[in-house]
Amino acid sequence: MEGMILAILQARFTSSRLPGKVLKPILSKPMLLHQIERIQNSKRIDKLVVATSTEKSDDGIEKMCLDNNIEVFRGSLDNVLDRLYQCAKPYNPKHVVRLTGDCPLADWQAIDQTIQCHIKGKYDYVNNRSKPAFPDGLDVEVITYSALKSACDNAVLPSEKEHVTLYVRHRKDKFKLGYFYSTKDLSHMRWTVDEPEDFNLVEKIYKNLYKNNPKFLMKDVLELLNNQPELLKINSHIGTSEGMKKSLKEDEVFIKNEGADT
Repeated sequence: MEGMILAILQARFTSSRLPGKVLKPILSKPMLLHQIERIQNSKRIDKLVVATSTEKSDDGIEKMCLDNNIEVFRGSLDNVLDRLYQCAKPYNPKHVVRLTGDCPLADWQAIDQTIQCHIKGKYDYVNNRSKPAFPDGLDVEVITYSALKSACDNAVLPSEKEHVTLYVRHRKDKFKLGYFYSTKDLSHMRWTVDEPEDFNLVEKIYKNLYKNNPKFLMKDVLELLNNQPELLKINSHIGTSEGMKKSLKEDEVFIKNEGADT
């Protein structure tokens, strides 16, 4: 028995670079709802819950979920690790699939393949972001519930609380880590949504593909970009990992002020 597989989609309305992005409409439907519907095509996930914060700014996310019969949990804004653990706790799953609400091109096949890799290898944690990697925006992380609990119980640094799986990923001696690799390195492709240009690209992809096939996959996007390479230029100038850089600076302040034992 592989046990219950719970997918948690973390989402918040506030964003320094593109405020309200998760509820911005694409073809008259909120971006987050598009992503949810794509995830629901998964054949391995038993339940999907959206995890947002208790901040008033996230009331709209809760309303959208309830209006569409989607389970929603509200927890800490900044301690995302605790939010996901508290979200998972009532379900007592065996495995947790962590997804983020800025990935409206999420591919259910990539999700299921990452889950399969995790279960087959009996790993504590697996992601699909190690090279050769999938495009930025098709990110999938799978973690055992026990490893998630261990991280929540023991994480100290701000970065470990904001970036949910960082505590586990940095402790190879304690956890069995695995990686699901892409057949081709596509990590240079940016399909996530953090900036207006990112949204512009995703919107154009939807306008080209959604009407004929609402369940379009990564291969369909790649074919479109191959036929219309000018689309790649829309957001190719944008860098990555700004959130992580900010968190690591916060770690430095924390260690200096608290004398944390890392």
